[in-house]
Amino acid sequence: MLTASPTIPDDIEQQLKWQKPTWGKDTNAAEKLKATWLGHASFMVELPTPVGASRGPRILFDPVFSHRCFPSAYVGPARYTRPPCPAEEIPVIDIVVISHNHYDHMDAPTLTILRERHNPHFFAPLNNDQTFVELDISPTRFHCLDWWEDREISVDLPAAQGVTTGSNTVNAQFRLTCTPSQHQSNRGVLDRYHTLWSSWAIEEIRVVGEAAAPNVGFKVWFGGDTGYRHVENGQDEDKVPHCPAFKEIGDKFGSFDLALIPIGAYNPRQEMSSWHVSPSDSVRIFQDIKAKKALAMHWGTWVLTFEPVLEPPALIAQELKKAGLSEDVFTACGLGETVIISK
Repeated sequence: MLTASPTIPDDIEQQLKWQKPTWGKDTNAAEKLKATWLGHASFMVELPTPVGASRGPRILFDPVFSHRCFPSAYVGPARYTRPPCPAEEIPVIDIVVISHNHYDHMDAPTLTILRERHNPHFFAPLNNDQTFVELDISPTRFHCLDWWEDREISVDLPAAQGVTTGSNTVNAQFRLTCTPSQHQSNRGVLDRYHTLWSSWAIEEIRVVGEAAAPNVGFKVWFGGDTGYRHVENGQDEDKVPHCPAFKEIGDKFGSFDLALIPIGAYNPRQEMSSWHVSPSDSVRIFQDIKAKKALAMHWGTWVLTFEPVLEPPALIAQELKKAGLSEDVFTACGLGETVIISK
């Protein structure tokens, strides 16, 4: 078992291809999906731009821009890579989606900035209401869902320049579903398991015409923070039972155009496997949920466990090869990079 924290390379930001986000504005990709990695498990996803709109619906997952992921700003894990931009530079967002209440996924200072600047709707798993209340977020703006609950969300987007509509807006719709994961929750020492944890699924709803039924466009899955199985020391991981929820998700939704899947914070395995996937687990989740493309997350930001900081993406490539999958179906993008996904 490793007992010392891993060494951080001096050029870590260069190796992670740190860059200021462009949010895909420098691409001709209005009809495509855009995903921007903002560090750890934070991703901005923008759905395709509807005809006549200036942008697509924007979903911000697990935004954390604080230096430390801990109750105190003075102790606890500190970033070894900078956020690619300040929280204040996040463009207008429509909803914020939280996977669970751990400090590396639910950051009060960041959520306060987003409330003050954008006043979006906030979504989280069951029983996270009190945190939103403490952040002075209106009860009409936060929504806590159980596993398999969904909401159809309607967003009025600003019309494109030169486009005239009655309200200067264009409507877009998508469905958000709270899906299971294998994890836990707490923000203090006495509240473990008091709130739910989850993954999330997004389905773009395309309204073809007044007489036609809506159809589903792009589908995205956000893994949040999760384990896949529990492994004792010396056990063969491939022979250990695994969580069936991910196959259930794949069966329910059919497939996903993009999956955002955690890959880091997995060693030592006996202690961490119940809560955090290894790269081997990550590839199996990719297969279980029937994803077409995956981007890695939950790495490259804080030292939370003992594996070398650059090991997770290297092991992903090895596991893909073992599974007979192409290396380009599951990749780690640059920090701040926007990846364009085609249908």
